[in-house]
Amino acid sequence: MRPPQTDEEKDSTMKLGSRHITSMAMATAFICLLGAAFLRAQAAAEQKPLISDDVFKNVQVLKGIPVDQFMSIMGFFSASLGMSCEDCHSADDRNWSGFAADNTRKRLARRMITMMQTINKDNFGDRQLVTCYSCHRGGTPPRAVPDLAQLYGFPLPPDPNDVITQAPGQPPADQILDRYLQAIGGAQRLAAITSVIATGTNTGFGPEAADKRVVEIYAKAPGQRTVIVHTSNGDSTTTYDGRSGWVAAPLRPVDVLSLAGQELDGARLDAQMVFPGQIKQAIGRWRTGFPTTIDDKDVDVVQGATAAGTIVTLYFDKASGLLTRWVRLTDSPVGKIPTQTDYADYRDVSGVKIPHHVTMTWLDGRDNFDLTSVRTNAPVDAAKFSKPAPSKAPVARPAAR
Repeated sequence: MRPPQTDEEKDSTMKLGSRHITSMAMATAFICLLGAAFLRAQAAAEQKPLISDDVFKNVQVLKGIPVDQFMSIMGFFSASLGMSCEDCHSADDRNWSGFAADNTRKRLARRMITMMQTINKDNFGDRQLVTCYSCHRGGTPPRAVPDLAQLYGFPLPPDPNDVITQAPGQPPADQILDRYLQAIGGAQRLAAITSVIATGTNTGFGPEAADKRVVEIYAKAPGQRTVIVHTSNGDSTTTYDGRSGWVAAPLRPVDVLSLAGQELDGARLDAQMVFPGQIKQAIGRWRTGFPTTIDDKDVDVVQGATAAGTIVTLYFDKASGLLTRWVRLTDSPVGKIPTQTDYADYRDVSGVKIPHHVTMTWLDGRDNFDLTSVRTNAPVDAAKFSKPAPSKAPVARPAAR
């Protein structure tokens, strides 16, 4: 039989046990830290944007830029030259590998990009004062002869989509913004809106204009939004979860494309604009430009910028105070990329005026949304804002006999 421990032996045993517990706790904490570091590294790897030359073959000039920006630049070329993708690429969106093939126009485009960048670097301190659109203006050959019809015709109102400064004699931006917030329901009612669920139809541009497609929109304050358009080729889904954004659509070079940079900032703005009560917080550095007209209506022009550098211009109907249009400009290596959103058919929903006709226009497309049902403050499943799955073609139904 073992003799009882002395007080000194008991004290030594307690110290050994304490050291053992401390060591185990330290080891557990270390493992947890390693696991957290691994998860952070894994998340960073997942969020790292795909780069142009990782996805597309034979990229020689526009290397090292996110794929979403690369695709927007293709739209910039298309708008500047009045050409479609097939004019420069002997392929279509069902065969993306064919876009890598070289031809005379692609080689010329590379030389023109380099020339434009050199002009800006040598003459304008690397500021983008000269772009493809500066000379081409929607046509293949550069404009070389003055247009007399434009010179002596009815003057068009100035387009303030570029950077503006505070115009003399115009009201401060806060005054115009406050009038808008009051016109759509007031700050108290706007703050009470925590979610929006809408359904309706969507039509595209050109051949897609005749195809009415079902659309679902889910939004949750302060800045989550998912838009699902059910197309004949599969669902087209755009999601922003409050931090990250994705586009999953059929016939795209990347099944689920993660948004990055100012394209991600644009998705954030699209989500926040569903809840306009936070407009002053979403955008800063406000200034008021000179009034202009949209569809024969006088509008006030207010411009600001986000923390990420996206320029945002808003147009408010002078008569009603309602927001008629807003345009965001994102940077790219060849010039600023505009995305325009127009609002119409405001209707009262829970005491707040919400536009039921929305037109979204960008350099290579246009979407019209006609909402037939809009609900506020209904519960929204958090899964609606998860990273979307790749789009799948609808299952063909057997023909009726």
